[in-house]
Amino acid sequence: MSEQELNKFGDHVAKTGIFAGSSPGMAIASMVMIIAFVIFTVWDVEASNEIFAAGKKIAIEAMGWLYVLVVNVTLFFTFWLLFCRFGDVKLGHDDEDPDFSTFSWICMLFSAGLGSGLIYWGIAEPMYHIQGNPFMEMAGTEPLTVAAGASANLVTNFHWGLHGWGVFVVVGLALAYFSYRKDLPLSMRTTLYPILGDKIYGFWGHLVDLLCVFGTIFGLATSLGLGVKPISAGLANLGIMQDTQTNQLILVGIITMLGTTSAATGVGKGVRILSECNIWASIVLLLLFFTLGPTTFMLAMVLTGFGDYIWNVIPMGFWMNGDPENQWQSWWTIFYWGWWISWCPFVGLFIARVSKGRTIREFCFAVLLIPTSVVVLWMSAFGGAATFTELYGVGGVVEAVNNNYAGGVFTTLAGFGFDSLLYPITVLTTLLLISWFVTSSDSGTLVMATMMSMGAEHPPIKFRVFWGITSGVVAGVLMLAGGLGPLQTASIVAGLPIAVMLIMMCYGIAKSLHEDFPHPDVEDKRELEFLKR
Repeated sequence: MSEQELNKFGDHVAKTGIFAGSSPGMAIASMVMIIAFVIFTVWDVEASNEIFAAGKKIAIEAMGWLYVLVVNVTLFFTFWLLFCRFGDVKLGHDDEDPDFSTFSWICMLFSAGLGSGLIYWGIAEPMYHIQGNPFMEMAGTEPLTVAAGASANLVTNFHWGLHGWGVFVVVGLALAYFSYRKDLPLSMRTTLYPILGDKIYGFWGHLVDLLCVFGTIFGLATSLGLGVKPISAGLANLGIMQDTQTNQLILVGIITMLGTTSAATGVGKGVRILSECNIWASIVLLLLFFTLGPTTFMLAMVLTGFGDYIWNVIPMGFWMNGDPENQWQSWWTIFYWGWWISWCPFVGLFIARVSKGRTIREFCFAVLLIPTSVVVLWMSAFGGAATFTELYGVGGVVEAVNNNYAGGVFTTLAGFGFDSLLYPITVLTTLLLISWFVTSSDSGTLVMATMMSMGAEHPPIKFRVFWGITSGVVAGVLMLAGGLGPLQTASIVAGLPIAVMLIMMCYGIAKSLHEDFPHPDVEDKRELEFLKR
């Protein structure tokens, strides 16, 4: 943290001692909260699971309408930002240029917002939905058919597309605008500044940051703990190691070490380089799928996927299942919205951190439309390859996914029939899974350290190392105790108050933009620039 920042936030950031460069109160409160929840969870996993499940039932089943409302409001608000007269406003001072090239910036957006889920859920989710979903039933489509495969891809694209990324846009834009335009701390409390004012430095600000710390650390830990399963499955297919809990714990340790090291080097080095490598390797994997797989069928599914998504995304976004006995929407769509919302403080803060100097229109376009386009391309291609293998190839993909969602991608690869290339492609896929998880770990570590340092762009290395190790330890402990499921549920429940905050952020952004840029001033400025040209 710079001397200027230390002077500005001197009442909140320690200048000496073990907590130098961070907020002692926030750091201690965060650790007490984390330790208490971990102990509570592992002490009696069944009891904690029942309590968290009850909270989840309220958040997802009783308040599911709120999640649906919020993701739609944020999506339409994002489109308004994209086309409104404030699009040329910079996320920073007018003379500031972006810190990163456009390619590096987009690579880091993907690394924070998507990660390894694209690889295994690109196969697993369509294979779940091809067996049945409400949209198939309403259309009278038979399961395990090409039409069912197209429907499955549509549902998958819907869950990974515009609505989720719209949430990230709102959080990231609020943080970037108020932090870089108004010189406020890069912390979640800042997003509510138009409403709370200087109260963000008091109790309410601390509460907001603690809630986001909870969602970030446990979301990251559960994702890491659950995400090592496909990596372990890939290494088992390669004959390198057995798919056991001990080996999964070793993988958690390795990923944590690599992620912490990357975070310690900073955004401009480790995080950026890893993100760019991930994108290039992912492009290679996608091209291999198109080359070795059923190319014509996959291209047809991609075109169908784009058309179906564009045509159906809005009505699907507002659809609510009125049948109280049918839990599909709660299990899938509402759960996804809760996960996107609980994940948005982490992703939004990281996106804001790397977006300094971009305009509002450029930011909305890159964070909303580019990732969604890639998602539809990727999911439709992978889902199409799995559908062809299941229906016209050797089959077994649905069975593999039903047994272990992580195994679907490797079963699909084996179904292409290129035995001599199976081993190197499996190696590439497994390494890519590891690399994506490392980038999720390092970006999450940077976010945690940033929040604890009251928004410092370059938090002390010791805190990056501490929070990186902490996330790995929490993941390992919960894996051993069987507590990943309950904590994942708790993270979703934490998304309920964040959903309310998102509506407040939309109001705060619109309010500040209209106050900072009254209509006549904007018109005069554009007219002057036109005359100069």
